Amino acid sequence: QVQVVESGGGLVQAGGSLRLSCVASGSRFSIETMGWYRQAPGKQRELVAIINSGGTTKYADSVKGRATISRDNAKNTVDLQMYNLKPDDTAVYYCYVDWGAIYWGQGTQVTVSS
Repeated sequence: QVQVVESGGGLVQAGGSLRLSCVASGSRFSIETMGWYRQAPGKQRELVAIINSGGTTKYADSVKGRATISRDNAKNTVDLQMYNLKPDDTAVYYCYVDWGAIYWGQGTQVTVSS
């Protein structure tokens, strides 16, 4: 049974930073793509950043220069380091895992106060 578990959300002041972590377990196959999406109240879920098994990354324009995604293929983990946070970054952040099928974590709340 595949499990995807996030950690690291919380309340942070504007201009601050935080680190989100995600670990996936339950399959012996390699994960092609891992990443992070977010969903703010009343909005659709949107991509934040993804990274493939080769280390190629993609970032949303809204976080370019303020976020760094990294992964450990051996441990099936993906981290998102975010800097200079803004109130618009407030959302539930979901870990995304492409393991042949798509799996999502339960989400972790990030709240940025002004």
